[in-house]
Amino acid sequence: MKIGIIGTGNIGSILAQKLSVVGHDVRIANSRGVEGAKQVAVEVGAKAVDVYGAVAGMDVVILSIPFFAVTALPADLFSAVGTDVVLIDTGNYYPGMRDPYIPDIDNGMPESVWVSRQIGRPLIKEFNNVLAYTLAELGQPEGTPGRLAAAVAGDRARSKAIVMKLVNQTGFDPVDAGTLSESWRQQPCTPAYCCDYDAEAMRKALALAIPEVAVRIRDQMPEFFSKLGPNPTHADIVSANRATNSVINEP
Repeated sequence: MKIGIIGTGNIGSILAQKLSVVGHDVRIANSRGVEGAKQVAVEVGAKAVDVYGAVAGMDVVILSIPFFAVTALPADLFSAVGTDVVLIDTGNYYPGMRDPYIPDIDNGMPESVWVSRQIGRPLIKEFNNVLAYTLAELGQPEGTPGRLAAAVAGDRARSKAIVMKLVNQTGFDPVDAGTLSESWRQQPCTPAYCCDYDAEAMRKALALAIPEVAVRIRDQMPEFFSKLGPNPTHADIVSANRATNSVINEP
């Protein structure tokens, strides 16, 4: 498939590399134009384009940019996108840390529902609840016991099936997390968020999510990260996430 990725940060570049390796034709872009994406493109085996080039003619388009940066995308970027094009949002909302406060989300709107409204297109929420190290290093072949999982939420069955196939190709078991309106279950500070769980535990974690609890924990994130110190290991972060939502470890 032809896959366009907007965003050359950790998740975007890792996805570009993994999807290129399995044979997809990957284009990657960032806000700095073609020249700004060239170095990453060479490193991951993709083609550098501008944001329009990451959308035009693509079968799948992945948004992997800082959450609020979606408002800076060109207003006409998706105007020619057909209904059969699969759009994926990997973003997470971090108010008070990286993002300005967004009243709609603070009042309960799921993050990717808000993004979908900004771009005027339906989305699949994916690759947001795995850490960059997890995505880069911990993928395993299909059928491997204990293979880690990633949640997939969205409203269109065909789009969701395509995304689930991509998740499998990147080395993870895809878990259906429901509709886009239910994607809050895989947002930051829920039991399913960045805890390196297998498919069975991921399903349990998604079911146990409580919106009010997630928001309360989210507002404590600056203090949470400060306790981890300046250079936390991957294991430190996963352990802290699991401890914060320890209910998943109950029998």
